[in-house]
Amino acid sequence: MKVTYHKAYSDSLQRDMEYKTYGHQGKPVLVFPTSCGRFYQYEDSGMIGTLESYIEQGQIQVWTCDSIDEETFYAKHSSTDEKMKRYDQYDAYVKNELIPSILHQSKESNGGQTLKILATGCSLGAYHSANMFFRHPQYFDSLIALSGLYSTNRFFGEEVPPSAYYHSPLHYLKNLEDDSYLNQYRNSQIIICTGQGAYEDLMRSETQKLLEVLQEKHVPASVEFWGYDVNHDWYWWRKQILYYMNWCLS
Repeated sequence: MKVTYHKAYSDSLQRDMEYKTYGHQGKPVLVFPTSCGRFYQYEDSGMIGTLESYIEQGQIQVWTCDSIDEETFYAKHSSTDEKMKRYDQYDAYVKNELIPSILHQSKESNGGQTLKILATGCSLGAYHSANMFFRHPQYFDSLIALSGLYSTNRFFGEEVPPSAYYHSPLHYLKNLEDDSYLNQYRNSQIIICTGQGAYEDLMRSETQKLLEVLQEKHVPASVEFWGYDVNHDWYWWRKQILYYMNWCLS
């Protein structure tokens, strides 16, 4: 398997950012880590190994990026507005720096063919992947979000602060009427999954709410609730990503 490591200074974040790429060609897949996770977490947790056959066969090419959760949602000594200003900068990094790099490399890897990106992640990584997918659908055509939260309620309470509104999908999607966005969602493959076992209660609740919002907007999505023995854990996420990646590629 071809594996490359990248480190570059981000103008948006005013700091170095790192990521790894796995594979030589195929559909570009952008992976966001779990809470405060790093770019190497997906490999260390066995997810790259789980997807190895798809990568080696040239069906997918995977990018695993860094988060800055410790500077945003988990920044203990920052105000809500400061946290969300920093998250705006992270969003700008992903949109204006990371994604263009992915699309450029993907086009070179795929003989000049331009392919949209599949976004994915587990736990808070599912939140990041969903938020980026819904905010920037011009770059994405697929989403696999596993055991995710889809609002900022856990961090800021039920009353979403103005600075967090446009990073809280359950809130901004509910009020979205712009067909230029909605039609892109309708033409994408959206997969949302959560278990119903230990530590999945909040994720199950927000997954159900997201399902209802997407149904209200007439956006097709595959939303699934796995069994009561399915916990918030890498063991299950490895099973789920293999199942849903096969679904996406078939």
